[in-house]
Parts: sequence; C-alpha cells; structure tokens
Amino acid sequence: MNLEEMTLGVEEEYQIIDPESRELTSYISEFLEKGKRVFRDQVKPEFLQSQVEMGTEVCRDIKEVRREIARLRSMVSEIAEKSGHRIVAAGTHPFSRWQEQEITEKDRYRSLVADLQYVARRLLIFGMHIHVGIPDRELRIDTMNQIGYFLPHILALSSSSPFWMGDNTGLKSYRSIVFSELPRTGIPDRFDSAAEYDHFIQTMIKTGCMDEPTKIWWDVRPHPRFPTIELRICDCITSIDEVVAVVALVRAVAAKLITLRRENQSWRYYRRDLVAENKWRAIKDGLDGNLVDFGKEEEVPVRDLIEELLEILDDVVDPLGVREEIEYIRVMLEQGSSADRQLSTFDETGDLKAVVDQLAGETVTGL
Repeated sequence: MNLEEMTLGVEEEYQIIDPESRELTSYISEFLEKGKRVFRDQVKPEFLQSQVEMGTEVCRDIKEVRREIARLRSMVSEIAEKSGHRIVAAGTHPFSRWQEQEITEKDRYRSLVADLQYVARRLLIFGMHIHVGIPDRELRIDTMNQIGYFLPHILALSSSSPFWMGDNTGLKSYRSIVFSELPRTGIPDRFDSAAEYDHFIQTMIKTGCMDEPTKIWWDVRPHPRFPTIELRICDCITSIDEVVAVVALVRAVAAKLITLRRENQSWRYYRRDLVAENKWRAIKDGLDGNLVDFGKEEEVPVRDLIEELLEILDDVVDPLGVREEIEYIRVMLEQGSSADRQLSTFDETGDLKAVVDQLAGETVTGL
C-alpha cells in the first residue's frame, strides 16, 4: 500500500452540560431525536445518558479530518445550544458524580452492567479513538505491535482528566485509571501473526471470557469490523487544533513503522510491562514528567522524547501532507495539555465551574 492511502477516522465522546449548574445532564435521547435528520449515523448514544459519541466519515487526509471534526462539533454544539445545553470535550467532568448518571437503555449497555457490575457503573469517562486504515491484516498486526511503544507519548499529549468528582486527583489522565478497571484493557501483548491473534480471539470467545471481539478494550487493537488499527488510549482532547495534531502524529508514526517494515526493519520491541511503566508516568505527570528511554536505560523528559520523535518522523510528514499539523505538537509542548490548562484555571480561580466554562469554550473554538 502507498502511505498516502492510509485512511483516517476519529471517534470522540462528548459531555452534555447544563450551562447553569455546569453539571452533566441526561439528555442524549432528546438530543438524538432533534438531530437525527442531520446526524444520520455519525452521532450515537453512549453508555451514559450524559454522553454523546461522534464519528467522522472515512477521511483520506488530515485536512479532511479537520473539516469533519469541525462540522460535527458545530452540529452537535448547535443542537445542544438550541435546547439550552453545551458540550465539553475532556476525559472526565471536573465534579459530576457517576452515581447520579442514567445508563442508556440499550441491550449492549445492560449486558455490560450485568457482566461488570460496579466497574461498569463508574465509567463516567470520555475518550477519543483514532482509526488508521491498513488493508493488509498481517501489516495491521505488525503495526499494532510496534506502535505500542509510542502509546505513552500520545497519552501525555492527550491528557485532559485531572479532576474526578470534585477532587484534584494529582494525575493528568485519571480517565485511564477508571478505564483500567475493566478486563482486557491496557497495553496489548505482541502477536506474531494475524492467525495467532485470531486464535486468541477464538479462545476468549470459546471459553466464555467474552461473547464478541469488540469487548477487547486494549489501548490499541485491530478493529474487528473495519480494516484499521484503532488507538483507544487518548483522553477526549479539548481543542480541535490539538485533536488534528495528535491524529496527524498517529498517522505519521504508523507510516514510519510501515516504512521500516518494507525495509525489513522494525522498531525495537520492549516488554509490555516496561511500556506500561511509561504509561503510568504519562497518566501521572503528562507532559511535565519523564519517560524511560529503554534503549539508553535512563529517564528523559517527555518533551525531549516527543521532540526526538518528531525528528524521526520528519521524512514521512511531507509525503503524508501533515507537516503543518505536526508542527502544532510543538505548540502543545510549550502550552501544555488540556489537563495542564484545567489545573491552571483551578489554581487561579479555585472554582471547578470555571474549569467547565474553560472547557466548553475551548471545545468550540474555531468552529
């Protein structure tokens, strides 16, 4: 496949907010009813009534991704505002409580609660999933294996969930902690072939561990229905510029790894537990922390490692047409992630409602 043929798709989970109380509000059923003529099948209910999931069309390039996200956020925001609501893009709500949320009446979600009980009920979290089209199944598995090393870098950039039920958690991505309570999450194991992966899935279903393959919730997985790898590690990212930059980065990383594969090379594989250590560091400190460079066996500031990654990717960004979008990663390194801005607003105001207002404003900036 040509690198330019790598399609893209993005799914985002938004919070539906009451603008007076700034609390999450159970509104999705009415929301979808009012918007069904314009949404078609691109906007869907999520596990909780205070969530709405948006999915772009299949995009051929990063410019199309920007247009799609801007269009969908505009539509969702307009429907919400006409009914006296707002939307927010962030990994957690700063102070709403999971105990007060209504679960969406859908067979899949009822089954989820039956299977996972208390763990499922606590899932008041909001993520962003990035799909990269790779038609060849063996190449999908190989790319999934290699890209695992970079997942902590990507998480640090996307971190947007420092608060949980009114508390400053001391972490930049508390969403990751809540999600990790589910089974079949986290950094995936290495698979030597598509056949080995298929056998793993068949074993899990045959033994009653799960009833179908979408209940694999790893940080990256080969999608069970689409010819894509799906990165699921990101918090829902607040600003459109940041979303587009991270999607461009993911596409460039995948392209670099495929290029190495063509040259009979690959990124060095490190044990899952080592990568998980870096993921924990990204969860805790985001862009302000250190990750371990396992090649050098030493700690390195996250910002330095991401700058190094941008240099490694330099030869693929122009063929992919993502140089402008990739450059915004450097703005993020300078300004910090959404989590950093939320914490700054709270330090200045002492008011979590001000944090919600900041998030609501950033979510629709540039539409």
